[in-house]
Parts: sequence; C-alpha cells; structure tokens
Amino acid sequence: MPTPIAPPTSTEAPPLKQRSILLDLAFLRLWAGATASGLATWALPFVLGLAVFERTLTATDLGLLLAARTVGFLAAVPVAGVLADRHSRRGVVLWAGLAAGAAAPVIAAGLDRSVLLMAAAAAVAGAGQGACRPAYQALTAEVVDAGRRQQANAAMTLAVRVTTLVGPSLAALLAVFLDTWALLVGIGLLWLVAACVPGRGARPGAAEDTSEPSAATGRASFLAEFAEGVREARRHPWFLAGLGALTAVIATGYSATGVALPMVSRDEYGTEVVLAGAMTAYTAGALGGALLIARWRPRSPGRAALAGLAAYGFAPLSLIFPVHPVVVMAAYAVAGIGIELFNVPWFTAAQREVAPDKLARVSSLDFLLSYGLAPVGLAVIAPAIDAFGPEAVLAGCALICFTAPATAALVPSARTFSAAPRRSDAH
Repeated sequence: MPTPIAPPTSTEAPPLKQRSILLDLAFLRLWAGATASGLATWALPFVLGLAVFERTLTATDLGLLLAARTVGFLAAVPVAGVLADRHSRRGVVLWAGLAAGAAAPVIAAGLDRSVLLMAAAAAVAGAGQGACRPAYQALTAEVVDAGRRQQANAAMTLAVRVTTLVGPSLAALLAVFLDTWALLVGIGLLWLVAACVPGRGARPGAAEDTSEPSAATGRASFLAEFAEGVREARRHPWFLAGLGALTAVIATGYSATGVALPMVSRDEYGTEVVLAGAMTAYTAGALGGALLIARWRPRSPGRAALAGLAAYGFAPLSLIFPVHPVVVMAAYAVAGIGIELFNVPWFTAAQREVAPDKLARVSSLDFLLSYGLAPVGLAVIAPAIDAFGPEAVLAGCALICFTAPATAALVPSARTFSAAPRRSDAH
C-alpha cells in the first residue's frame, strides 16, 4: 500500500516561530557528516594530482583512477537508493562512509606499487560517495521537519560549496607538511567522520512496525524495487520536467565550463587568471544563492527555480564574444547564484512531494541521470569544438541551457513543484 502523501497545507511553514535549524543538534550532526564527506570528495583529486607532480603517479594513471571513481559512483547510486528505502538510511550512510574510508589508505598503499589496486580502491571510494548522496537526501527529510527543510537544504548546499573551495586549498596547505600517503590517510579519516557522526532519523510516514511479515519475507527483487522508484518519479510531472532540464544543463553548461573555459582562458586571454577567476566567481555566486534561498519564498517556487537553472546559460554565452574578463566572471557568478536558486527548492520539493518510502530511490534517479550524463557531455564537447568551432558549440550549449528550463516551466505542476496548487492559486 503506497505511503500517503502529505496534504498541500504541509508545504506552508507553521505560523509559530521555529528554532533556527543551526540550533538543531540532530541536523548539525547530519551537516557535519555531509561536510566531512564533501571535503574528502573534493580533496581526493587534488591529492592524486600532487602525486602526479611528485612523479609517483602518471597523468594517464590519474585519469584511470578518476574514471574508476566515477564508475563506482554511478554504479552505487541506484543500489544505494533501493537499500536506503529498504533499510535504515542511517545504516547506508554508515557503511558507505566506512567503505570510502577504508579505500583511501588502500589507494595510498598502491602508490608506486599497483595502479590496478589503486583503481579498485578508487572505485570503492566512488561507490561510497555515490551511496551517500541519496541516503543523505532521504535522511534530511527524516531529521528535519517540513517547515525547515528549505533552510536545511540551503545549509547543506552551503557546505558543498564551502568544501569546493576549502577541500583543495586545505590539501595544498597540508601538503607543505605531509606527504601524499599521509594526506590520503587523512581523507580516510574524514570519511570515518562522515560515517559515524550523523544520527538516526525518524522516517516520516513509515512506522517501525515489525508485525508485517510480508515486509521481510515477500521482498521484491532489486530491479522491481528500483522500478517502483521510477514509477513514483513518473507520478510527478514537475519532477520529470525538472530532471530533464537539469540533465540537459549539466551535460552542456557544465561541459562548457570543464572543457571550453580553460581553452578560452588560454587562447583568448593568454592567462589562467580568467579560468581561476570564473570558477571562484561561480562558487561565490553559489554561496550567495544558497544564503538568499534559505530565506526567500517566491510565489511560484518552481518557475523561480527553473529561471535560476536557466541562468547557467550566461556562462557559455560569455565565452563566445571578446568581452572583458570581468564580464566572464560576472556571468559565472550569475550562473552560481542561479544553480542554488534551483537546487534548494528542488531538493525540498522532492522531500515534500515524493512518498517517504520511495524518496531515496527517486533521489538516486535524480543523481544517476543528472550526474551520469555529465561525462558524456565532457567527452563530446571537445570533438564538437574541433569539428564546428568553439563559437557554434558554445552558442548551442547556451541555447540548451536557456530553452530546457523554459520548456520544463510549461508543465503546469512545475509552477510550484507540486501536484496540488497552493491555496493562493485556487479560484
């Protein structure tokens, strides 16, 4: 029997003043764990890059290790979605963090010895990272009440953006005093924090009732349970439309950032300052966007979020014309603001609208498609630039970034990211 969906009135914050999410110990534990996993995630490629610099690893080997980590991530996401709905979300976070923590010293042990051992360990680390993503999303819904989830999701995404900046910088600072082996062990310790610090949540709408023997004995197959998550996603047209737009933007806009921005910075401006400045401006914009959306409640949250997603189109657009570097950095700052104006309401809507017992599977579908197709875009954009020229490819990327969210906004339920209209929308 499907879990009943909360009534539309649950989307509105209660009239009584609530305690700040930053004073909630259960959420702070979850936030600390997510921050530790973010630091470990962003530090690993940088530390492996240091190994290349020290000639204990070749550039080819580095590419193999990062590819193995990506494969592990994508393979684990759907599995973790099923397990996190089938069992304790806290348990999935624990075992995923422990697996990633154990993989880090194995990568260290393989330095100068066995690239295959390092690749296997990198795949396990990626699997731990991938398993954490849907479990953390679902666990947030367990730990935080509905009225404060937008604030909580903003705090979680702030942690992601801060770790994007701090992770590599902290690794660079520590590299002055520690060797690569010690830094990899430190990454493993961060994963242990991510595994052990978060507490157990109370799953909304799913009572811990052991009187149903069918729950244990009549368990469906893995594929059948994942298919249930897909069916749940299909129940929400706003989700399918938004996911399609998000996937298109990541596959094109992110690819332009990853491939075209370094080329333009080198060939058009003759300096890496534009590359570094644009990426810093993007992260700073994302931080500002997360702070803004923590408090802002637009009348049409879905359309406002999709407009924010469309703002990513300014990033590839700024690379087409010979503009001042400040214009490029400003465009990336706008893209950063927009992406968080999308992310926070998107996560909050999924936690509110999706059946609680299927939330992890729907979240895993989100990460699998949006992040899973990103490597395809990265692989295609460089040959496309060689074949058609950077201006045509960047223009195409910008056009997709603008039109995909606009098309998604035409879906009626995309206005509020909800199947049920708000009271203020009723006539």
